[in-house]
Amino acid sequence: MVTIRLTRRGAKNSPFYHIVVTDSRKRQGGKSLELVGFFNPVARKGDTQLKLDLARIDHWLGKGAQQSDRVRDLVAAFRKQAAATPAAA
Repeated sequence: MVTIRLTRRGAKNSPFYHIVVTDSRKRQGGKSLELVGFFNPVARKGDTQLKLDLARIDHWLGKGAQQSDRVRDLVAAFRKQAAATPAAA
């Protein structure tokens, strides 16, 4: 089964997560099929906290990929934020 989940990157006490599409049987830090975004829970002012490629996430969900619980929450929050901000022309 294909899963969309977080993989931890970054130094000790400074977490940074890549949101990846991977085979659920692979290790948490192993090779992934595709990188679809990132999440920085300790972002400073001016830094981006969350960036997702919603088109690619929708593509993988259409092919039957499952999201982890945390990724599901992050995608929902990102969609809500994207709907609240007017699209740049």
